Amino acid sequence: VGQENIVDALKRSVAADKSPHALLFVGPKGSGKTTTARIFAKAINCPNVKEGNPCGVCDVCEEIASGASVDVIEIDGASNRKIDDIREIRDKISHSPSKFKKKVYIIDEVHMLTKEAFNALLKTLEEPPSHAVFVLCTTESDKLPATIISRCQRFDFNLGKDDEIKKYLGEILTKEKVDYDDEAIAVVAGYAGGSFRDALSMAGQVAVFEKVTLATIENI
Repeated sequence: VGQENIVDALKRSVAADKSPHALLFVGPKGSGKTTTARIFAKAINCPNVKEGNPCGVCDVCEEIASGASVDVIEIDGASNRKIDDIREIRDKISHSPSKFKKKVYIIDEVHMLTKEAFNALLKTLEEPPSHAVFVLCTTESDKLPATIISRCQRFDFNLGKDDEIKKYLGEILTKEKVDYDDEAIAVVAGYAGGSFRDALSMAGQVAVFEKVTLATIENI
């Protein structure tokens, strides 16, 4: 949501079968970096991809969505930041995917890696096997070594605008069959501070009410 330029570029690369082997998603929290990485993992593996879009309903898409796929590996850079953690990736990356076309490694908060871990990751990015794709996500790109950045295709995510977030919340509450006042969700959108994730969390709080009014929001 709200990242149309990035979505368009990724869809075009998938449709042309020219996806980069290493991508860097940079942006503030809650702007959709990890979510986009998961959708991208579906797109490059989905057998029914159309115009760069994964179908969302095949076994591949459902397995990735459930987090059960052994070929799409999500790693938290904050808790797997040591050189041994990255070496473990290097040891396993040469193995072909179990089911899918591509093995995708999504490393969240990649800026948290140690210097030694970055050096180990760099060697992997320099000579990746053809079946491997890395998506590095970070809120602090200034903490990444230039050598890592130079080997990735970079995409900069932006904070959402209030009107984008308001529309997003309205669509969600409508799908959940929750009645709401426009002025109420406008206030929620403002509180989200540009974060789609925070907006979604707040929507979860108000969705328990029969109708979301300004008074409801003020009470919460």
